[in-house]
Amino acid sequence: MKADLNERITRIGPGTPCGNLMRHYWQPVALLDEFDPVLDPRMASRPVKAVRLLGQDMVLFRDEHGQFALLDRDCPHRGADLSFGRYEGDGLRCPFHGWKFDTTGQCIETPAEPAGSKLCTRIKQRQYPLLQRSGVLFGWFGSEDQTPPPFPALDCFVAPDSHTFAFKGLWRCNWLQAFEVGIDPAHTSFLHRFFNDESLDDTYGKQFRAASVGDVNGERWPMTKIMREFHQPKITVDAVPFGMRLTTLREMTDDISHVRVTHSIFPHTFVIPLSETMTITQMHVPVDDENTYWVSIFTSFDKPVNKDTMRNQRTRFISLPDYVPNVGKHNQWGYNPEEQATRTYLGMGEDDINSHDQWACESMGRIQDRTREHLGTSDVAIMANRRTLLKAIDAVANGETPVGFADPGVATQRFGPDTVDGIAPAAQWQQWWQDAAAEKRKGAPWNARIETAAAVD
Repeated sequence: MKADLNERITRIGPGTPCGNLMRHYWQPVALLDEFDPVLDPRMASRPVKAVRLLGQDMVLFRDEHGQFALLDRDCPHRGADLSFGRYEGDGLRCPFHGWKFDTTGQCIETPAEPAGSKLCTRIKQRQYPLLQRSGVLFGWFGSEDQTPPPFPALDCFVAPDSHTFAFKGLWRCNWLQAFEVGIDPAHTSFLHRFFNDESLDDTYGKQFRAASVGDVNGERWPMTKIMREFHQPKITVDAVPFGMRLTTLREMTDDISHVRVTHSIFPHTFVIPLSETMTITQMHVPVDDENTYWVSIFTSFDKPVNKDTMRNQRTRFISLPDYVPNVGKHNQWGYNPEEQATRTYLGMGEDDINSHDQWACESMGRIQDRTREHLGTSDVAIMANRRTLLKAIDAVANGETPVGFADPGVATQRFGPDTVDGIAPAAQWQQWWQDAAAEKRKGAPWNARIETAAAVD
């Protein structure tokens, strides 16, 4: 890739071509957990957070009535930082000159002005639309004269709160290299390779530890064993209205194949199976050009999720309240050469594969230099996504609506999407995965029904 194209697809600040594209989509801003005083005691008396997203600095706060507000952070008076504002229940007051703003961004007091001054009525700080879904606050950052598209009805947003759990983590790299790891089906056979398999009795919430659907000669195989023993997948990419469907086949014998169906949701989300009854929808929201938050929503098609268990599993490796991983370049991502020689392919832990992906992304540098890479056949999804991204950037530059959920006609449809991880009859794998997905939906205790045509077209 030429250097100018690499710049075009990675830079996301205000006014950049890719930044203009990103602002057509709803973006995750914060977890509701970040305002839970149990998890962050500071929130009990002052529910205010500084937020940086898409290269913009903002302040997020919740008023005394529980209403959230997201405003530009620089005070419109003299530019002081409103994240240090005095929280007064019904709004934020800038400590510089006492200007006060409510949740709409309207300035309601300018106390240093002469009595009778109407200045405050003419001052309004930029306020961004917010929605709450599945434990996450989403914001929309398009132009003020534009109408946000409908919020997409994906499984993770349709399922009840009892059946979803949200978490996140910060990676010190550009958003695109973080996203490209997630849509790369080949890397799992290497980066996440374990030399030994654990018991299938303790896999709750652990990626690649659970069994695939189906069995081999009556034996259930964990994903770790399948990834390890069948490392030359056949990857097919199919265009769907919201992005791409990725089908990965690993031929096990003449009679059976491992089938993994995942989805890329444009521009920076993927949906993958965690287990037979749980999926992960993971978004990669740019903080700025060199930092990214991944935000994951776990969705159960079976029993309610145990949020405390899933949170405790992850806070062993990621520190709250800022959701910063305990490992990074500063400590070589926890690299252990003895482990690499005897237990794992990478040598960076067996309990949290997020740290594996973190190393892959961060070790490329803050912004990957794609002029130096050499792609192969197994990178078919990466190449397809980059073509779509460049076309979408050009579409926005030409005043057109980009692909996917920026289009109201797409956003209003119920897609799912379906994911599968299982062992299928080699000759009937296509029908098998669709039947398996339908059965999972049929058994869900919440209304997981979708129209078949929308699920597979």
